[in-house]
Amino acid sequence: MADMFELMLTLDLRDEFSEEELAELRWHLGAGPEPETLRIVTEFPLVVEDENGQPVIENHPEPLLGDHGEAFKVEGALVSVLLRRQETRCGAWALTSRQEIHPDGFERVGELLGWLATKADDRHRRFDGSVDLGWIRSYAERRPEPLLVRDGEVVWPS
Repeated sequence: MADMFELMLTLDLRDEFSEEELAELRWHLGAGPEPETLRIVTEFPLVVEDENGQPVIENHPEPLLGDHGEAFKVEGALVSVLLRRQETRCGAWALTSRQEIHPDGFERVGELLGWLATKADDRHRRFDGSVDLGWIRSYAERRPEPLLVRDGEVVWPS
């Protein structure tokens, strides 16, 4: 648990979602049921034992930004909210999510964040083409680092 990070997303999204994508995003945020078909993040591999005690890999989907309630390591609360904006000058949707994440989850969460970066309002795009999604910090640090997606990949802390 010593490697836990606070992940904070604060972004505005364009209105470019299909109904299926919107349903899956809501599920990932803990605000809706699991869709029948996953299109954004499709693989959730988990090693389990079969009936003979042999390890097998099964797909076990779980919401990636769906924790709500008391934080374990980073103090405060874990939340995710997606709101439809009344005015669309800053994007059609406002998304805020504060989650705890372990580096073991970076790859899978990175798939979702990379997809979100393609939907982000242009105000989140930096001069170098990277997309600013919010910030991340180790639970032991007070100062956060920018959370960026560059060339479709999340720039995770080292």
